Amino acid sequence: MTAPTDGDGTVAELVARTAAWLGVPARPGTVDGIETGDPSAVVRGVAVTTLATSAVLERAVAIGANVVVTHEPLFYDHRGEATADLVAEHDPVHAAKAAYVAEHDLVVWRLHDAWHDRRPDGVDEGTARALGWTLDPEAAAAGTAVCDVRPTTVPALARQLAAALGSDQTRFVGDATRPVRRVGLDLGFRGFARNRSLLRAADVDAVVVGEAHEWETASYATDLARLDGTGLVVVGHVPSEQAGMSFFAEELRDVAPEVPVTFLSTPDLLTAV
Repeated sequence: MTAPTDGDGTVAELVARTAAWLGVPARPGTVDGIETGDPSAVVRGVAVTTLATSAVLERAVAIGANVVVTHEPLFYDHRGEATADLVAEHDPVHAAKAAYVAEHDLVVWRLHDAWHDRRPDGVDEGTARALGWTLDPEAAAAGTAVCDVRPTTVPALARQLAAALGSDQTRFVGDATRPVRRVGLDLGFRGFARNRSLLRAADVDAVVVGEAHEWETASYATDLARLDGTGLVVVGHVPSEQAGMSFFAEELRDVAPEVPVTFLSTPDLLTAV
């Protein structure tokens, strides 16, 4: 494909060029692609974010971006299956957000599956980089994220993660005295089965997750900690993937150097008391 030049390329061209660069086969029924807006629109600027909240959309408009790349869904449902119900019910939150997108001619592009299916997983690599860690290459090739870290403890690890990832709600469980030298990453929301498998890995001292069902992963980790002290740190969904999307913004600048690309962070969604 001929690369767009001087800002006269379309969104569809940019999406196609990015897909070619990633080289990842699309999943059947992938959530990736244009969620709303005109794919033939000329790209004036790109805002990359983890979750396109209304506040993030306003910031994108303020910097002159007409394309928003979001990792998580625009309208509150991973596969978009609830959107029809929101429209049918004239849900005021959905209506206000949709109206803002239409009023400002925004194109919202979802990039989730391909970034995770990249090897190494783009979110895992970006987060490891932000923490000054290196992914174990063998594990990364198999789709698992494990890093050797400077010796620490679970409480100290939790504090480090909260500060580095901008989490206001980091929580943890585990033996506060057991040395932590190897950490597994299961970022975003990847489910109890994956969380449990990583927690049980013989060479992992602690596991970092984004979001977890408390009655599954947190309950299991609490009981596991009594057996062998293995730690679990829960940093929140958005903070856990934020550095991964910032990394994507860096990469996109190389893929499309003629396009202004800005990363817009999404503040932690909830505030702890």
